Amino acid sequence: MIDHPLISIITITFNAANEIKPTMKSIASQTCHDFEHIIIDGASKDATIQVARSMGVPSLRILSEPDKGLYDAMNKGLRMSRGKYLLFLNAGDSFHDDGTLAAYAAAAVKNPDIIYADTVIVDKDRAVIGPRHLSAPDILTFQSFSKGMLVCHQAFMVKKSIAPLYDTSYRFSADYDWTVKCLQKSQPGNCINLHRIAIDYLSDGMTDKNKIASLKERFNIMCGHYGTSKTVVNHASFIARALKRRISGKN
Repeated sequence: MIDHPLISIITITFNAANEIKPTMKSIASQTCHDFEHIIIDGASKDATIQVARSMGVPSLRILSEPDKGLYDAMNKGLRMSRGKYLLFLNAGDSFHDDGTLAAYAAAAVKNPDIIYADTVIVDKDRAVIGPRHLSAPDILTFQSFSKGMLVCHQAFMVKKSIAPLYDTSYRFSADYDWTVKCLQKSQPGNCINLHRIAIDYLSDGMTDKNKIASLKERFNIMCGHYGTSKTVVNHASFIARALKRRISGKN
């Protein structure tokens, strides 16, 4: 067990015995070992915990108890973490290759506030569906996210010292709010783009109802951070971008 690891990987689970396997496998295979892995489990009724413990991940800590939802669980993980940097990797998501964590660690030598990378979307069989429709920008600032969540939450590694707790008043988009707040606290020019794919993101089949609710919530968060006028103008381009993706058949 590492008392002061460079990176705390935090995974939230609930009845995820099948989904957790590729996640744990990808963590166990990393060439960088300067990390701890924290699983916050919502008192699963299946074999989630047994599967997680069987995968040979070093420095694994598990807390299994009822929670008040995803973001409450994420706050528990944040509080438990002992690493200099935080990285949230959901059950079903995985590192893209064995050297991913080493790439984050190498960039961390420069002591940036945030290290980020790109993401591809995979299906339940781990086949790549395609890239995320938004790409990580070369330069990342607080203003970047006024154009949407340009960096997937799972590919966004942040210093714990600037990371706030998640706002649990949000049901679907507290991760967007959290990343914006992290960027707001970061020093200008102190974010590093790895210029590589870091995360395989599991397409979770979220219902249209939740997508709509999430978009409404994110709109309100954007208005709070960037102002209503700017958010309304930006959403005109979001709609055009979404229509273009639908026509082209892209994710």
